[in-house]
Amino acid sequence: MAAPRLTPGTPGQAGLDAGELAALVRTVDALPGRGWCGGVVVAAGRGPYLAVEHAAGWALRWVSADTEAADPEPVTVDTPFDLASLTKLVTALLTVRQAERGVLELDAEVARYLPEFGAAGKGRVTVRQLLTHTSGLAPQLPFHDGHGWELLWREPLTRTGPCYSDLGFLALGRLLERVTGRPLDALVREEITGPLGMAHTGYGPVPRAAATEDQRRPRARADRGLLRGVVHDENAHALGGVTGHAGLFGTARDLAVLCRALLTGGGPVLRPGSVALLLDAPGLGFAVDQPWFMGELAGRGAAGHTGFTGTSLVLDRASDTFLVLLATTVHPVRPAPPDSRPRATAATQLARAARAACPAPGTDSAR
Repeated sequence: MAAPRLTPGTPGQAGLDAGELAALVRTVDALPGRGWCGGVVVAAGRGPYLAVEHAAGWALRWVSADTEAADPEPVTVDTPFDLASLTKLVTALLTVRQAERGVLELDAEVARYLPEFGAAGKGRVTVRQLLTHTSGLAPQLPFHDGHGWELLWREPLTRTGPCYSDLGFLALGRLLERVTGRPLDALVREEITGPLGMAHTGYGPVPRAAATEDQRRPRARADRGLLRGVVHDENAHALGGVTGHAGLFGTARDLAVLCRALLTGGGPVLRPGSVALLLDAPGLGFAVDQPWFMGELAGRGAAGHTGFTGTSLVLDRASDTFLVLLATTVHPVRPAPPDSRPRATAATQLARAARAACPAPGTDSAR
């Protein structure tokens, strides 16, 4: 199957209310001036139409935590961003794709494929449990302090019930490499971004990406200075920059293409049944119906994820809509505390744009 098409279109073609989309753009325009982010790009649409693609702010505004750039660089709709934990969605797609092929089983123990993972009492943890953050693994470990993969192998289970864990997706990345015999970055390129035509999505370094943090202790977990085009996540950096939980860079339009593929049943990368596994509650890798960043899109099975650098993605099968918001909320330093209200506001404005314009996408009577 060919990759689904995504065409720039008017609100009317997309079956979205023009006034609500204008409000969405105004919301995004205000975010850099409010100090919520250094720069931001939004992509939103319905059906095969990309109705909003808009950039505001700066790809590089600060050269350190306390020094503004003499010549700030504006962000554009083509600027790549550090996607942070949106990487987990691609890892989830790759895992389900291998299950389709019979290369692995979702309810099999991880240790069947990655024996070293089974140490310290982890032998009964399944692939599905890693995807749903129900394995009992802690959220993180200090790889950034000079430790290698053995730190994960000897880590026992320390949690009960759901617990969001980078460690599970670190393990999934290694598992994928083991069962396929291919490096993770090559798998992403060959099985996801290549078939979908996501030419601007991949692991770093990406020199022209939007800058992230002036990373210094004790605010961060490492002293690396201003980061641009290299992965922000300290553990992903310590492990070489190509991991299952973080490390991908990409553009808003590329992620909109990914949303469109999932909304149309998987395109050339997944079967419809596998898409349902990813997006139906509780979701595999994807979070489902989370108002704190999905706003009024939540409630009927909307799925998506956020990333620590300021990124988020939401797709809603009920209204056939998608929203990608890529921002640098950690430029020049990470906020305390993080604020996801702008993400929820943008999603709510898209939800209202879909409700206010009743005709189906592409009809002449759509507003």
